[in-house]
Amino acid sequence: MLNLLPTTLRFLLGSLLWLDSVPQPGPAILPARPPLSFQLRHQHAITNDSRAIFSNVAPSFAADSYTVSTSNVQAHRPQSAKAFHSARLRSIRHDQSEYVLWDTTDVLGPNVEDRETLLTLAKMTSNAYTTTIASDWYTLDGWNSSTPFGWEPDADGFRGHIFVSDDNSTVVLSVKGTSAGWITGGGGPTVRKDKLNDNLLFSCCCARVGPTWSTVCDCYQGNYKCDQECLEKSLIEESLYYSIGLNLYNNVTYMYPNANIWVIGHSLGGALASLIGATFGAPVVAFEAPSEKLAATRLHLPSPPSTHHITHIFHTADPIPMGVCNGVTSGCAIAGFAMETRCHLGKVIRYDTVTHLKWSVDVRTHPISQIIERLLNEDWTQEEGRTVPQAKADEDCVECFDWEFGSFKS
Repeated sequence: MLNLLPTTLRFLLGSLLWLDSVPQPGPAILPARPPLSFQLRHQHAITNDSRAIFSNVAPSFAADSYTVSTSNVQAHRPQSAKAFHSARLRSIRHDQSEYVLWDTTDVLGPNVEDRETLLTLAKMTSNAYTTTIASDWYTLDGWNSSTPFGWEPDADGFRGHIFVSDDNSTVVLSVKGTSAGWITGGGGPTVRKDKLNDNLLFSCCCARVGPTWSTVCDCYQGNYKCDQECLEKSLIEESLYYSIGLNLYNNVTYMYPNANIWVIGHSLGGALASLIGATFGAPVVAFEAPSEKLAATRLHLPSPPSTHHITHIFHTADPIPMGVCNGVTSGCAIAGFAMETRCHLGKVIRYDTVTHLKWSVDVRTHPISQIIERLLNEDWTQEEGRTVPQAKADEDCVECFDWEFGSFKS
């Protein structure tokens, strides 16, 4: 009888009649894969006009490898870059939504439930801050000791490393975080641009923390009012790190067109890794990253069905990812950083070091070295049968509740 009805109505009735009775197919199960071994292949940096550039790392016959266990990760990727950017531009220019078609696919990603995997990725992330001759370098043989463009002692900007698996099937893109000496344990010339990006991405309104602060954009309108359009425009300049990250990712896909790409980072680098991963559907592991969900909204990133391919790792004694390093008397504010956001994309592996290890809340626990040497060097025994805490989504999370956003500029 249904066959006598128009096709569209027949499909509609069929979906209503059999929605609950017909079993829905689950995600595809990929065959088990052995661990992947990675070697450092390239360094990446940017020129003064924000172009991504690369320096090859000379191979060594006795080079050590970073070995990482893998698991299946479900990711959602836009069916075309053109459709994604069209939807984003429509939202930016007209504040209107445009439907984006997403391809749901199972890809090989890092096994984030394995402590050794997280430890290895943390070491790969840490090396983006330093050089081979420094005491805080985590040893990897085969490094080219020459200094490439963008890594000179006075270089200023976005940089990191590119690791490639032995079979060229997987690329790990590592992004450097904020070089603020007393917070991350390093320093260096990228501090100025790092701080600008931190204060734009993770503050409620242009880093307006108090009356004595100089804002990083001209959107504050007094009495906790912030012009939304002004704020969003300030985040899309081509010289800012998110735009540079998109260019970098596209360059890597050109270099390795058949490879699966992971993105990793610490602090600011972790948040940028997450934003890049949300854009392209790439698996992400971010360490101690400030909350980036508000930045994704302000950047008008189209929302995929899920962002569970993004995993954040942090501990409760670090006030930056916990969203409590704010206020005029906080350690972040004293250093000139307005870290006010609270909500993360994807899933969070949260180590409750305050309750279980009696750590004090202190911004000095933020460096990646604290994660490597104090947290991931042994199994987490607080949850039976697990070596790391269970990953969970941020829920009941509220951003900038005391601010009013709207059209306030005349």
